[in-house]
Amino acid sequence: MQSSLEHKWLVFMKVAELGSLTRAATFFDVPQSMISRHIAQLETQCGSRLFRRTGRGVLLTEFGEQIYPRIKTLLADADQLADDIRVSGGMPMGEVRVGILPSTVHVLASVLFRQTRQRFPRIKLHLSEGPSPQLEEQLREGRMDMALLLREGLANNAGETMVAQVSLRLVGPRGDPLVENGTVPFRALAGLPLVVPSFPHSLRSRLDALSEGRGMRLDIAVEADSIRLQHEIVAAGGGYAITAGLFEMTGDPRLNSALIVEPELLRSVVLATTLRRPHTMATREVFRLITQTVPDLLRGDSAVGA
Repeated sequence: MQSSLEHKWLVFMKVAELGSLTRAATFFDVPQSMISRHIAQLETQCGSRLFRRTGRGVLLTEFGEQIYPRIKTLLADADQLADDIRVSGGMPMGEVRVGILPSTVHVLASVLFRQTRQRFPRIKLHLSEGPSPQLEEQLREGRMDMALLLREGLANNAGETMVAQVSLRLVGPRGDPLVENGTVPFRALAGLPLVVPSFPHSLRSRLDALSEGRGMRLDIAVEADSIRLQHEIVAAGGGYAITAGLFEMTGDPRLNSALIVEPELLRSVVLATTLRRPHTMATREVFRLITQTVPDLLRGDSAVGA
């Protein structure tokens, strides 16, 4: 159990990371007044101010900047020691927070939950669903340990492990000749009514750059920011969507898809980890499990939308 003093320093770290008492209160699910009280008590114990208020939140004072790295190291060491004690018998335990993409929920969530429970019964898995930009933000804030993200093209970001590559497909109503032939050249997208995400989605930027480089004009008929919405609009006759064909079309008799070629547009599925939470034996085992599981699931679902 954490001591009261240790908990207050955890509050200090979170306020410093988020730059806001309000956001820290939301993270810990407590009233903001409690966060303010913890910080005031620490400042009294230190004999110096830790934060200064700005119009957009709070910033560390010079004293706060000096002690921040030391507190961060001490808390990380304490977490690691506690984890080493817990797993001294060789059994990983503790909570692991994982973010997964909406298009993978109905396939990956059950497999990941079942295999984690079978192999590591003392790990408590906390799953969250969200689009790639939302999951990435939660990783930056330290609200989860790891998350599956999508990257346009090849993935080369530090701290990310590529688990699979998939190709973009043009999704249309079943029976539409354009998506019944298996492949469709990128140039054929010119003039088609497209259902795509709005800016600043990375796919939208990529499509604009590709069409511009080829002297093409894309007709953006509808903007929709989730795969489910895009496919519902396509099924209603609103145009054509461009998606990765992970698991999202499984069992939908209304839709079909064709692989976009000339060029083939690759998208990477990566597993990224946060820098804001300490790595434990539990997080390492779940990370290893995901990197082993996702490629097999994708290979098993390679005919999706075909």
